[in-house]
Amino acid sequence: MPNYILYLSIIVPSVVLSLGFALYYFQEKLIFHPEKLSSKFVFNFDSEFEELNYTTPDGNVLNALHFKVKNPKGLIFYLHGNAGNLDYWGNRAFDFLKLGYDVLMFDYRGFGKSTGSIRNEKMIYEDALLIYKIWTSKFTENQIVVFGISLGTGIATRLAHENNPKILILETPYFNFFDVSKFHYPYLPTSILLHYQFKNNKFLPEIHIPIYIFHGTEDETIPFNSSVRLSKLNKKISFFPIEHGSHSNLNSFELYQVKLNEILE
Repeated sequence: MPNYILYLSIIVPSVVLSLGFALYYFQEKLIFHPEKLSSKFVFNFDSEFEELNYTTPDGNVLNALHFKVKNPKGLIFYLHGNAGNLDYWGNRAFDFLKLGYDVLMFDYRGFGKSTGSIRNEKMIYEDALLIYKIWTSKFTENQIVVFGISLGTGIATRLAHENNPKILILETPYFNFFDVSKFHYPYLPTSILLHYQFKNNKFLPEIHIPIYIFHGTEDETIPFNSSVRLSKLNKKISFFPIEHGSHSNLNSFELYQVKLNEILE
């Protein structure tokens, strides 16, 4: 056997095994990319807002921002992506404020001023549900729009599945987490190694409220085809492809703003 073939036969399995080990034991670090903020950090936005904190049953604190308008039509319950913190995501509130909606968004555990760390999928959902239930005492569910972007689409979809908001809006959703992990790590058995499932494809067919999906055709983080496949799972789904849109810039496109206005009018 030539030396280079022998070398490859040893090196390639070793690399794959090492990557698999890293995915299994350090997947939270691969999936979540939080940016911490000091507890003394002062948010600064042009819009009126209030900073809030919610305590979880296990004693952690979830930091949230409530953006306000006068006489709101309803509330956008916003589930953000897997990186950054509210200092970044808060700027997205303007897309909804100008349409007459209040916006509530919170940082997941370990993000921004929120304490603790994410250990499993159930934990993220229960945190979101805790805050969602609090806000159903301030807005009726037929006034609440659940909005998820990227990572947040899995949380948003499950919330809409197990509750009864008015509308579900998903921006750059994945088919499920196995699917998107396979896209990024095609040579690893992610269906065995991955703890996180976020099965949008399981929950979407069983949701009975209007569902709207936005996805850019040039998305290199979550494949555009993910939304194409999801859009076929439920007749309640309206799908808006954004030509030339990437993963993080859809709100800069006129079509996105026009359709969002039509949905929330």
